[in-house]
Amino acid sequence: MKPEENKFADVPLRVKTWIYIIIVFAAGISHPLTMKVFVSWIGFQCFFEFLRLFRINSNRLIPSLFVGTAQFFLLYFFNIENYFLYSSALSVLVLLYFILLKTSVKQLYGFIIALLVCLFAFPHLSFIRETASGLNSIIFIVVVTELNDVFQYLMGKFFGKHKITPQISPNKTLEGFIGGVFLTVLLSNILGFFLLETDILVNTILGILLGVSGFCGDVFMSYLKRKAHIKDTGTLLPGHGGLLDRMDSLIFNAPLFFWIFSLLVKI
Repeated sequence: MKPEENKFADVPLRVKTWIYIIIVFAAGISHPLTMKVFVSWIGFQCFFEFLRLFRINSNRLIPSLFVGTAQFFLLYFFNIENYFLYSSALSVLVLLYFILLKTSVKQLYGFIIALLVCLFAFPHLSFIRETASGLNSIIFIVVVTELNDVFQYLMGKFFGKHKITPQISPNKTLEGFIGGVFLTVLLSNILGFFLLETDILVNTILGILLGVSGFCGDVFMSYLKRKAHIKDTGTLLPGHGGLLDRMDSLIFNAPLFFWIFSLLVKI
């Protein structure tokens, strides 16, 4: 089979995995409490994958469980201001633990990135869920972000010719990026009208910002994987890799949406 004919060979497996992702996502966002459990599990799983990424060969399960469990209690008992305060203290404890293990300076930099992503970026999903339009907002941000990935992937498969980040992620193309952002803007306007009840200006700005920011999150994780010489952060999601591979676009998008949405509504 020619390479051109095999470009979509992985699509059926990806679609099948997406069905499971949607089921777990729907259960996770169904209630504020399950959302906290869901985000804490994300923190646990992603931190575990980060430890693999940064080549921690000792027991990865115990520190990952500690991070995920502590995150749940912080989300459950504290508001956003206190959450960040105590998460900072938790981060210091985790870093001290790895210092005692005599990890390298390079690995410590990696742990800082892991803690920022798991304890400070992804928890914004829980904060979004707790806002006045929480359920609609969390559906909007996750669907727009994930479909932006799909749009850029498919546009790149169909029309991609010019590499946009050849040294980091060779499969990403300028055509895929532009086409994906364009479709994301259209999707943002459709979902924004029904879920957020926002006007075309706000929806368009959100679509552009989330499309570009999601791409940056994807490239950021691709850079870390390239430096670590691995293709995927894990094998949890067949056809996609690890959970971190699937959620990389939310690293920047979740905080961006939480902090900027209220400002855009006032435009």
